[in-house]
Amino acid sequence: MKKILLILTFVILAFSALTGCSSESWDRTVKDHESSVNGLKRTATVYDQNGKVIKTYKGKFDVEVNDYGNKVKFDIDGKRVVINNAIVIVEEDK
Repeated sequence: MKKILLILTFVILAFSALTGCSSESWDRTVKDHESSVNGLKRTATVYDQNGKVIKTYKGKFDVEVNDYGNKVKFDIDGKRVVINNAIVIVEEDK
């Protein structure tokens, strides 16, 4: 089993080196995976077009944005939140 794990680790490292995958890129990939599986502790602040805060959401969630950037969707406390045509800033909490 250790041999298989060692070979798998070597293959991943070799692939990363061949594709030019930097440490920062790898860290982002790991963070993306963690976010999609478990969610991250985040704060999402929704602003209107004049910069006034409409609502702030805090919790552990994953964020989905559509291709056009005008729709943000996430689930928090068992409820689905869909935000259309607003400015949403999402920050990871420490």
